[in-house]
Amino acid sequence: MQKVITDDMDALLDILPPHIKEPLVSQKDISELLEVVLDLGRTPEARLARREVVLNDKEVEEADIDCVAARIGSFGDDNRAGIERTLHRISAIRNRSGRIVGLTCRVGRAVYGTIKVIEDLVQSGKSVLLLGRPGIGKTTMLREVARVLADDADKRVIIVDTSNEIAGDGDIPHPAIGHARRMQVATPSLQHAVMIEAVENHMPEVIVIDEIGTELEAMAARTIAERGVQLVGTAHGNTLDNLMMNPTLADLIGGIQSVTLGDEEARRRGTQKSILERKSPPTFDIVVEIQERDRVAIHPDVGEAVDVLLRGTPPGTEVRWLDEQGEVKIEKAETEKVKAVRGKREAKEAKAPKIYLFGVNRSRIVQTGRDLHIDLDIVDNMNEASMFVTSKNYYRRRPQKVRDAENAHLPVYVLRSNTPPQMRQLLSTISPKKDNDKSGSFKTAIDEAEDAVEQVQEGEEAIELSPQSSYIRRLQHIIAQRSDVDSHSFGRDPHRRVRIYKEPPR
Repeated sequence: MQKVITDDMDALLDILPPHIKEPLVSQKDISELLEVVLDLGRTPEARLARREVVLNDKEVEEADIDCVAARIGSFGDDNRAGIERTLHRISAIRNRSGRIVGLTCRVGRAVYGTIKVIEDLVQSGKSVLLLGRPGIGKTTMLREVARVLADDADKRVIIVDTSNEIAGDGDIPHPAIGHARRMQVATPSLQHAVMIEAVENHMPEVIVIDEIGTELEAMAARTIAERGVQLVGTAHGNTLDNLMMNPTLADLIGGIQSVTLGDEEARRRGTQKSILERKSPPTFDIVVEIQERDRVAIHPDVGEAVDVLLRGTPPGTEVRWLDEQGEVKIEKAETEKVKAVRGKREAKEAKAPKIYLFGVNRSRIVQTGRDLHIDLDIVDNMNEASMFVTSKNYYRRRPQKVRDAENAHLPVYVLRSNTPPQMRQLLSTISPKKDNDKSGSFKTAIDEAEDAVEQVQEGEEAIELSPQSSYIRRLQHIIAQRSDVDSHSFGRDPHRRVRIYKEPPR
């Protein structure tokens, strides 16, 4: 359907003192008003879509704030109030004694037709989580979801309306939610309890909830989903990655846990023994990242997307947007850049590193390689090498060869001794596996660092690599250094990892 916007602008203007209302009404672009800001002792301001304007040279007085507060509903524990039968929100700033010293009067608009890009997803019966920065339109979209499911899909929909943002202030909900029912929440700390009460008392087919932000609310959401009720909600965070790094809300997408693998399983996977895995099935089936008003990125299978991200690979998302004619356009977000990175990595996997030996028994390491069915590429010219291998005794003496290798930023691997067990450990770490399997952990880590460097040089702000041992992290730092980008390690073992980034010019 075509977008239709209702904003009840007159109701908001009527709560303002005359000397603030009159200059606001005279603005030609008042239809693009976002909010009016009244701070004690400062001039009143209006924030519009493309500009900000001072409404009066006279500073805001206590009488102005009291005038507005007297014409609206009462403020809740979250310092939010509203205007009855509208979607406008008035938020208060208080001093230490509790007196209101500032007001943000935000315009609430019902926008019909905002969910065209995801209407098939919300009508599928699957639980959908909306993510996006503040002000991008999550609540507006959520309101339209409730109306479409209640009116068009004829489902029993309950809205858990914590701050009356979805259905407006007062006992009678705004018509923008259609036939959906609304349960108000006395205080934000009770939101999780009202979520459970909605399911137990009113037999909904769909629960709509805004701003899931605490562990109790995440647990309540899981309980609701396990009872077979469809959930449509929003949460703090812009992307799926943000949610994974948020320990409070990670349960919404299955939770993350550290798992220690056995030696054989770690070798089979080509990973470290300690890895991160998804803990349980996700509460939400689909995650929608709202990038712009009419553009979203969709993870249609949250469980699979989280698993892929934990393996250090960008998940294949689906990008949708509305064109100028209002038609939905869909594009698989496995871009050429991602394909190129994968192709480059696969091309590298078949190649073993060129090794330069210094103070290491050549015949013994060759024999160890044969025992492991590994073809070694040992070079006699250090300039052709991609890796410098020496023993602990030689390294301690700091001979010229070692210094030359380090000056050339060549990765240096130090064997504790010239024994077959030490050599086996080296070769199993650095050599790619056969039979078209993925490369060993060393090769993968080096490739990942090189790919990250390339992406940062092409404009990415920062890339976080997979957790690695201290030795491999050192090699990744060397790769960054010789490519003129910055890097640092963060986190605690076994999850300590390298972040590669470009330092902004000073």
